[in-house]
Amino acid sequence: MFLAPALLLLAVFTFWPMLWGSYLAFTEYKIITPPTWVGLANFEELFEDPVFLISIKNSLLYLLIVPVIQLGAIVLAVLVNNSLAGIRLFRAAFYMPVVTSVSVVGIMWGWMYNEQGFINGVLQWLRVINEPIGWLSDDRIALFAVMLVTLWRGLGWYMVLYLAALQAIPEEIEEAAVLDGANVWQRFWGVTIPMIAPTILLCSVLSTLAAMKVLEEVLIITKGGPVSSTYTGLYYAYDQGIRAFNFPRALAASMVVSLFCFVIAWLNFRFIRAQHR
Repeated sequence: MFLAPALLLLAVFTFWPMLWGSYLAFTEYKIITPPTWVGLANFEELFEDPVFLISIKNSLLYLLIVPVIQLGAIVLAVLVNNSLAGIRLFRAAFYMPVVTSVSVVGIMWGWMYNEQGFINGVLQWLRVINEPIGWLSDDRIALFAVMLVTLWRGLGWYMVLYLAALQAIPEEIEEAAVLDGANVWQRFWGVTIPMIAPTILLCSVLSTLAAMKVLEEVLIITKGGPVSSTYTGLYYAYDQGIRAFNFPRALAASMVVSLFCFVIAWLNFRFIRAQHR
């Protein structure tokens, strides 16, 4: 009875839309007419669309930031897990990108990536480059530029999770390791990593799913361009559903992305969890 209000909200706004949307993915639906069952036709058209194939490839390529963001977050958490003067200010600074509006982030990074912007200005001042680089106009590097924004936004979030895990480690275990003669590196690998293993699994799964479902950065910064080079699976679904009003294809694309997310999450639990036992 206590759970009934929450379950009702979930049923209305999550479970029913998910079931209805899954059904519509197998239909032809024009909003003003009743849906007509077409089987796998939407999925066949989906995989014949080169833009969708680019989107899935980019979503999988996005997974490259997962190990980088996890290693970076662990390093940051270890660095800020000290009782030093002003350490709270550093923690807040690292966490600031997480709570900053994605619109503000998009405008800021769009200016920084501009050919006359901050990044090109610094690189030219350091004489690393001779001519400005089109970070968002070159289809060979635009996706990696967006990936850097995602990395910057996510570091602080996972840093906080790892920091909480580090501060939950009993001091007695660290003291026992010191008395046994373990150096800093040995304590890190022999005590710290095993103790935060559940958090590593959680953050790995969360960051993997977030990478597969990236949308906001692409929507604000590049809108899928140039030449569809920054399309991701979820942005393709957004483009088909919200802009082209092709809801069945958008829902079919969403189901494919969800399937990839399920498989990748299972692999995380299958291999990472097994290593932590």
